Amino acid sequence: MDKLALKIFEELEKDPENVGPYEDLMSLVLEGDHELNKELRPAIVRGMKLKKADAPRLFELYKTSLLFDAPYDFDAYMLYLEIKREPKEKFYLPRRKILKSAADAVQDLVEDKLDELFLSMPPRVGKTAFLVFLYSWLIGKFPEKSNLYSAYSDAITSAFYRGVLEIVNDDVTYTWRDVFPVARVVATNAAEETISINRKKRYPSLTARSLYGTLNGACDCDGFLTSDDLIGGIEEAVNPDRLLSTWQKVENNLLTRKKEKTKLLWVGTRWSVADPAGRRIDLLENSAEFKTRRWRSINLPALDGNDESNFDYEYGVGFSTETFRQIRASLERSGDMASWEALYMCQPVERQGTLFRPDEMQFFNGELPSIQPDRRYMAVDPAFGGGDYVSAPVCYQYDEDRFIVDAVFSNAEKETTQLLVADAIIKNQVEAVQFECTKTTKEYMDGVAKILKGKGYSCSLTYKPAPNTTAKETRIFQNAGEIRSMYFLEDGARDKMYSMFMQNVYSFKLIGKNKHDDAPDSLSMLVEMFQKRRTITAMKRIF
Repeated sequence: MDKLALKIFEELEKDPENVGPYEDLMSLVLEGDHELNKELRPAIVRGMKLKKADAPRLFELYKTSLLFDAPYDFDAYMLYLEIKREPKEKFYLPRRKILKSAADAVQDLVEDKLDELFLSMPPRVGKTAFLVFLYSWLIGKFPEKSNLYSAYSDAITSAFYRGVLEIVNDDVTYTWRDVFPVARVVATNAAEETISINRKKRYPSLTARSLYGTLNGACDCDGFLTSDDLIGGIEEAVNPDRLLSTWQKVENNLLTRKKEKTKLLWVGTRWSVADPAGRRIDLLENSAEFKTRRWRSINLPALDGNDESNFDYEYGVGFSTETFRQIRASLERSGDMASWEALYMCQPVERQGTLFRPDEMQFFNGELPSIQPDRRYMAVDPAFGGGDYVSAPVCYQYDEDRFIVDAVFSNAEKETTQLLVADAIIKNQVEAVQFECTKTTKEYMDGVAKILKGKGYSCSLTYKPAPNTTAKETRIFQNAGEIRSMYFLEDGARDKMYSMFMQNVYSFKLIGKNKHDDAPDSLSMLVEMFQKRRTITAMKRIF
């Protein structure tokens, strides 16, 4: 930012209700300064909210700011495209808090910072509409390039084609012609699902075609090639032959349409690790020939790390936390947590490969036996934040029966989780706690001990060395039967952390990588604590 702009911003800070500095800064922006525009626009938005500000004049400046960036910036384009619509009728603005990360990643594709992008979201949260906006922008911005959109059915590609056409033709609702005043639609073909901008050419600006349609000769793609939900449903997802057949069509029919510099965008609801996006990611991660490819994967799950909805949009156009939790409870009750993990949490697993299935587990409604438990104990798999989870289930033992009455499961900072563990120990009157620590993580246990001492609570705290990943998985496999014999709280009796704990248990796979194995590993620790205690028997003194 140059000295003049800085000086004007200083004046703006002194009197943010005065429109003059905003207009002066906009004059500098219109000389070609897009970076200054990105600094100015948030200030304009803040100014419009002030009581004494001239909101209509500031709104005109806001529109000017968006229009100036719209041909070059996808986020600004989507905001300006619907500037004439009522807020409750807009697609992007109510959803922007979650879709902005996807818009920024697409921007990196356009600016040649990426070659491929993977975008995974739950069903019905706006994936395809997002792509409609994207392609309306691409064909206006790069009318000479040929772009290809593909999905698993003609019904989807036809709706997509109509959506793009509506944006470029409907001047009452959208402002596409303002953004691209020299672009014009010169040819459309509903049967072929093609749109040509500025001139008719052999390969149109946009071609929409299903994966099972005729792709050969339909498009020589040198712009964006997008696949959108190439798996039709669960029948295809659970059939390995169908998954392989779909991938072969992608390789032989779809990807052969791209040129050297074509940008690949893989969008969809993930069904399986063997779906097309999963197979492509495997190539990018594990094949030496693909090491030069620049790619990114964005997963936007139904529920965030606090078990709250990511898609609880304004004006009721998304899905609430309650709705997603109800979906999860229904899938769990039917023994299909694989669908919850894949469709809603963007973590596809092999449906035949999960170790713990709800229909094989035992549950209780929160009511415990009327007698005192023989033992109350807890296992702690610690973490220091940064995405890793602390997992600490609490077990009440009655003879051979074990009830998991509580669980700490959080990826918060160390100080927060240490307090959660200490509170769970006190609340459940835990008598023995075992931590799994290395030399560098033993301080986690020491921190919990300090909290307990400060609260005047005493119990046995011990620790043992943490095994490597392979040893952890082996231990989980060996103890799986014992884990299934435990009693877990049924869905209606769980709190937020307990629900996330069970979700992590269900997602553990027999084959392949396990991103987080904290919950089943901490249960394995409980099994070992139980087995160690069980091997101690009374005998007659021999002296």
